[in-house]
Amino acid sequence: MEDSNLKKFTAAQFLNFALGFFGLQFAWQMRIILSGPVTESLGASPLIYGLIWLAGPFTGMVVQPLVGALSDKTISPFGRRRPYLLGGALIASLALWIFPNSADVTQFLHILTGINFPQLTALVIAAIMIWVIDACINIAQGPYRALIPDVVPPEQHSIANSFISLAIGLGSVVAAGTAPFLKLAFDYQMSIKAQFVMAALAFTLAMLWTCITIKEHSLRKEVELVHDAEKEETCFWDSLVNFFAMSPEVSKICLMQFFTWIGTMCLLINFTQYSIHTIYSVPDLSTADLALKAAYDEAVVNGTNFSSISFAIFNLICFIVAIPIGFLSAKFGNKKVHILSLISMVAAYLGLAFTKSPVAVAALMGLAGIGWASICALPFAMLSQYIKKGTEGSVMGIFNIFIAGPQVFVCTLVAWFISKCSFSVEGGINHHWEYVFIIGAICLLISAFVAANVKEKTNNNV
Repeated sequence: MEDSNLKKFTAAQFLNFALGFFGLQFAWQMRIILSGPVTESLGASPLIYGLIWLAGPFTGMVVQPLVGALSDKTISPFGRRRPYLLGGALIASLALWIFPNSADVTQFLHILTGINFPQLTALVIAAIMIWVIDACINIAQGPYRALIPDVVPPEQHSIANSFISLAIGLGSVVAAGTAPFLKLAFDYQMSIKAQFVMAALAFTLAMLWTCITIKEHSLRKEVELVHDAEKEETCFWDSLVNFFAMSPEVSKICLMQFFTWIGTMCLLINFTQYSIHTIYSVPDLSTADLALKAAYDEAVVNGTNFSSISFAIFNLICFIVAIPIGFLSAKFGNKKVHILSLISMVAAYLGLAFTKSPVAVAALMGLAGIGWASICALPFAMLSQYIKKGTEGSVMGIFNIFIAGPQVFVCTLVAWFISKCSFSVEGGINHHWEYVFIIGAICLLISAFVAANVKEKTNNNV
């Protein structure tokens, strides 16, 4: 099927297309905000917390390229991409329910078997569930991105990615804002367990809606194209070589992504812990006794709610600017808009590193949301200009390595660095969580510099 045969999407079709990503981001946002308090309560130090977060990059580097390539070759009555979208959502939803109940699962296993499990068993179960959640999100995410060049005409790729950015923002706003809203409006504190159940339902139902409403086109021509690609590529390394052979600019886009995602994950991984321990001055509780934990229960809840509110603001701005960014990039070019968005995020990070005012932090998170909207859309639009028909899934899978790989740096070296930057406080020790934003700002600046050197294609069909 030629690109010229793809009909332009209407606004309603874009909304149907993006709804599944709303559910995906809803689940991931809940995992971002609440995994820290859950794992710390089970005994995870800053370093252990970072190592648990390795689930994301490792599954991203392995699962997305593999599933992307498989989805290119999949022939089923449900299409190439949709089996992975819905399958990933269903399995992730089960893990989302188990994760906050890890201690209860351990107790159930004790009752069932009579075995006294080690104290860290619940933490191990929680870590496994995080790995399952992240693996399944990656199973859905790679084919989802590959679906854009499958069904959307090239001149609308930037807009399609912007609708995904819109869905990311809206999904995150609802996920982050529900519990604080209920607390402020009705004085009802939604439990962490209930929030994860809500995320599981949102992921499954939203992805199901997209799978029902978005029809993949006839597979016959695409299968021929995939078979042609298979003749040229006999292994992953052939795919990787051909990936970079698409254009010299692809290497620059990948390098841009590498530094972008070091900077981005500095915020996404650490902001809730920063809110609890830096803004609300809660000492490290990973080794605290029950009495000390009880003494800081209210402060931990307040810090977690503040993090949720801040993430809601962050993603609300993403939601508001997502579509304008798509149209601005169509008019002025992806590169120019992306560079300005990254610079706004650098300014926000530097502010976060040097203030403890909740009002200022919330405002700075809003500013950072502009960069987040661009990160969720424009690098993919820049890359899609070079994708060979029939290889969309494998290309997006390989590209995800430059999103997942940088997270290893944050989960290991940055986590180790923060664990070493401790200081004494009443009740024990605390850590300089604000340092992650200085590291992130430096990496985002490097990313903007690399982006400035990308020679972008022009599209006269917009």
